[in-house]
Amino acid sequence: MSNFPSVLFLMGPTASGKTDLAIRLATECHCEIISVDSALIYKGMDIGTAKPTAEELQKAPHALVDIIDPLQAYSAGDFRDEAIRLMNDIAARGKTPLLVGGTMLYYKALVDGLSPLPSANPDIRVEIEKQAEQLGWQFLHDQLAEIDPVSAKRIHVNDPQRLSRALEVYRISGKSMTELTQTKSEPLPFNFKQFAIAPVEKSVLHARIERRFKLMLAAGFEQEVVTLRARGDLHLDLPSMRCVGYRQMWEYLDGQMDYEEMIFRGVVATRQLAKRQMTWLRGWKTELTWLESGDERNFEKIVKAAS
Repeated sequence: MSNFPSVLFLMGPTASGKTDLAIRLATECHCEIISVDSALIYKGMDIGTAKPTAEELQKAPHALVDIIDPLQAYSAGDFRDEAIRLMNDIAARGKTPLLVGGTMLYYKALVDGLSPLPSANPDIRVEIEKQAEQLGWQFLHDQLAEIDPVSAKRIHVNDPQRLSRALEVYRISGKSMTELTQTKSEPLPFNFKQFAIAPVEKSVLHARIERRFKLMLAAGFEQEVVTLRARGDLHLDLPSMRCVGYRQMWEYLDGQMDYEEMIFRGVVATRQLAKRQMTWLRGWKTELTWLESGDERNFEKIVKAAS
């Protein structure tokens, strides 16, 4: 592994200070940034995603920012393919790829690879739904228990979406979801050096999240969502509009809550996102170096570990 090119990961929950540290690394250490953020990919969604400013992006360009329209889909597999291509290109130029963001599923897809699960089959899904109407979801759950007891134990009978998907995978491929998800990709030819940044105290992160949300509002977040709604082709079921803050602002504009309730729900949703990100990080299975938000030694720690 020591002969492989180095790749830096700078992970962390939202509002932990990743961007400022990444920009310094990019400008002083011959790094090039690849964004690992499922919200920053969308064009026209700048304020509510806390996207780096135009000045910051000019100073330290971020790959995989502003790459698709909010109407389009983008998967972890799409990210993995693009990130590998970019890492190879950056390393070939003698620079260090610096992957920055908080979408932990993207990091996992990159490191562990993706299972070869088949794409959805509408005909089979309709067939499963008809069987559920005729025989009940308990019957289908019993069927899953016979072909894939591990998945059946994990998936509740009252979770039709996941239950249907597990049966669909088996009917398409002839293999259980458990069997397919155990298939791993070949290790990537990179030496991953992984860092996570977060405040030590949860209350500090919560305060940072609330402060940043209110700064977004002051910067024109409401008008940004007004503009998105005015397109007429976007709706709340799209992954882009499920980004934290956007759903709450959209519902406020629909008259479902008042302004103060929107702020409260937006902050709570962002805190819940941060909690999920921290859960991912605490369970990270490979070596991870923790950094404290705001610590002036973070830059030197990364430079020393990466050298």
